[in-house]
Amino acid sequence: MPYCMYLRKSRADIEAEARGEEETLARHERILTELAMKMNIYIPPEAIYREVVTAETIAARPVVQRLLSEVGEGLWEGVFVVEVERLARGETIDQGIVAQAFKYSGTKIITPIKTFDPNDEYDEEYFEFGLFMSRREYKTINRRLQRGRIASIKEGKYPANVAPYGYKRKKLEKEKGFTLIPDPEQAPIVKLIFEWYTKGVQLPNGKYERLGVSKIARKLNNELKIPAAKGGVWILATIRDILRNPVYIGKVRWNWRPQIKKLLNGEIKRERPRAPEDKWIIVEGRHEPLIDEETFNLAQYYLSLNPSAPAPKDLGIKNPLAGLVVCGVCGKKMVRRPYNKSTQPPTLICTNSACDNVSSPLYIVEEKLLRGLEKWLRDYKLSLEKGAQGEQKTVSDATETEIKLINKTIEQLDKEIATIEKQKNNLHDLLEQGIYTPEVFLKRMNLLEKKLRQTKEDKKNIAAKLEELTAKKKNIEVVLPKIEKIVELYWSIEDPAEKNELLRDVLVKVEYKKSIDNRWKKRGARQMDFFELSIYPRLAK
Repeated sequence: MPYCMYLRKSRADIEAEARGEEETLARHERILTELAMKMNIYIPPEAIYREVVTAETIAARPVVQRLLSEVGEGLWEGVFVVEVERLARGETIDQGIVAQAFKYSGTKIITPIKTFDPNDEYDEEYFEFGLFMSRREYKTINRRLQRGRIASIKEGKYPANVAPYGYKRKKLEKEKGFTLIPDPEQAPIVKLIFEWYTKGVQLPNGKYERLGVSKIARKLNNELKIPAAKGGVWILATIRDILRNPVYIGKVRWNWRPQIKKLLNGEIKRERPRAPEDKWIIVEGRHEPLIDEETFNLAQYYLSLNPSAPAPKDLGIKNPLAGLVVCGVCGKKMVRRPYNKSTQPPTLICTNSACDNVSSPLYIVEEKLLRGLEKWLRDYKLSLEKGAQGEQKTVSDATETEIKLINKTIEQLDKEIATIEKQKNNLHDLLEQGIYTPEVFLKRMNLLEKKLRQTKEDKKNIAAKLEELTAKKKNIEVVLPKIEKIVELYWSIEDPAEKNELLRDVLVKVEYKKSIDNRWKKRGARQMDFFELSIYPRLAK
């Protein structure tokens, strides 16, 4: 079997490169290539995995995920890496995943210091101990970084990597750390937001009309066409955050929304909930304030009079399309809007104040969605029937026959790959016996590697076809019956939460788009013809 190489930067490597040292991945590749040549092992360019992510978990490192998947399948005889810690240094569970992948597949880990054989009891213990020590080192470094960050904050420096809207980061002279300087383009916008919210805009009669958060968002988006921090539109939460942020009166705030990890359905999720005020760190900063304290305090007073109320949790789901329908113009989730008048039905609206997508009654969107889902079901069944081979065969039978044929082809390709691998091993024997010169060895090896790559590419292509047919079979046997059941039973269900659960099980999303405002037409006019729905079923891929 062939060998591969895994290269990854650590946080220390990035800091070293910033000081002018050699690029880490290039240096490590050179070291490992020289080691492979001494061992008479050829590593083709496509077998070199490079990862520049310094994430703590395997879940945030896509390259190592692919490597471990291939290791688990037994595709590699050994993996070259500068040190075992490069494979996993974060969570203990990740280290266990790495250790199991190499142990059960019998894949070696080759470093410049030692080759680890997972089938050797002492090597296995040494490997696990190395991962344990690297985890301790990681936690020590992380604690030191956090202590340094808190100390920097208490000195009035700005610790975050991204400056708040209205400021730019500036490196402090003759000392470590950063501070903030006003952004000449954004700073005046911040001042306007505070002025509109606390004082207002001047009317033709000379009086001032104070603007709420919604009106400020519409003014910035629709009238002034000023983009938000990342080039998008202004939303209410962004403006509220600006009005609450003490950075604009010359202070530095930290631990306002700390990152919290939670284990949900076996996956680690990261959230940033608002922390209690007694946990915040607020100190005098070194930067220039944009707003005086009197204006800032007045803004806090007005915010306290109109707090943003969370959705009541005890009322349950009222919208059967909750979380499913997205705006076809701006991409935001659309929500149900109820009305006080009992005669006016709830509507489905986009919450983006800058979006011109027109709302519609929720029940009409619901009706059109079910009709669209029924039509999609008919069309999909028709396409499957056209693709079936033979008049007497059903779609499922035809798919099953193709799957069997492809599995036989894959078995043949696996035999070819095993034969080529055996030929490569024989080349090493001929080189050691002196029958082949190094030049002849490399020439023959390159030919075999080329043939091996082509065979693996053929297997990859036909495996993709197998995956497509397997997904098709799953759709026929699982997904289509679910959709049929929903179409049949939907209107007999009264609970919106149950409807929502059924729809989420078969739909990824539904895009809604409407440009004609016909709300004031006579009651007899049907509004369902004035908007478009794009349905995305949750099909196996």
